[in-house]
Amino acid sequence: MKSVRIRHSFYLLLATLFWGTTFVAQSVAMNSLGPYTYNVCRFLVGFAVLLPLGIWSGRRDPHAVNYKNHTKESASQRRRSLLLGGIACGICIFLSGSLQQIGLVYTTAGKSGFLTAMYILLVPVFGLFLHRKCPVTVWIASAIAVVGLYFLCITENVSINKGDVITLCSAAVFAVHILVVDRVSPEVNGVQLSAFQFLIGGLVSVIPMLLFESPSWVAVSHAWGPILYAGIFSCGVAYTLQIIGQRDLNPTVASLLMSLESCIAVISSWLILGDTMSGRELFGCVLMFCAIILAQLPEKKKASDGTDRRKDIRSAQTVGAAEQS
Repeated sequence: MKSVRIRHSFYLLLATLFWGTTFVAQSVAMNSLGPYTYNVCRFLVGFAVLLPLGIWSGRRDPHAVNYKNHTKESASQRRRSLLLGGIACGICIFLSGSLQQIGLVYTTAGKSGFLTAMYILLVPVFGLFLHRKCPVTVWIASAIAVVGLYFLCITENVSINKGDVITLCSAAVFAVHILVVDRVSPEVNGVQLSAFQFLIGGLVSVIPMLLFESPSWVAVSHAWGPILYAGIFSCGVAYTLQIIGQRDLNPTVASLLMSLESCIAVISSWLILGDTMSGRELFGCVLMFCAIILAQLPEKKKASDGTDRRKDIRSAQTVGAAEQS
């Protein structure tokens, strides 16, 4: 079980690597495309990449809808879980991405990065309503990560405006997405769920694209490189790794791992775009890495567990002595 947790934690860390570097691609694509057009393109590219993989992997995966050895009842249950989970996840990624883009109109990029990552606190809070409890160390790690995010993202005077509220709503929706994945991922094929959520997210994004933007093939052709990178690696690879990685992890621990996206975004901007990194930002990154390590530490076994074991041993010794007499 420990090796499984380590492997799935690695999947999530790899996902954050792709998400973090996608901020660079997104900033380049925004020079040619509106946010909804960008979302339609990258979501549908992600769906196109994952569709054949979902069909192929499903033939050998008992969680998949096209697994050949399903009973009629089992196949029906898998289809229902995939349908409902895919629709819920697709709407979540559409809403969270759209709200984040709208919030950026009224707030700074630094505050947006900080507030978006507040899902690391919202996930355990929402999880309480679903009877998903977290160890004390994870709550402490979440608090440390929030402080790290503050140093990483906030460089100006703190004030609240409507853009901040909208961005915080984006974080709340992404927290819901994490919990939906936590609920659905053990029941479905991860690649198929990821593909279906991007189909839904892409189709829903078409509506505001046509209402509020004027998309053109010329504009899309100018941004084909960032679109392909985001569609293949951020959508196709990273979100699939998230779904697979969350299967055996506490959703709060998963959210902490994924919050490293902010660190990677800053570092990739420094390496690729030539942005500068201040000592304050480096300190924030260090705090976040410390929070991740703390969240991964194994829980201490309760003293009562040891007491119970001692009682069991004494009971067994008593029974053995009685049998010998």
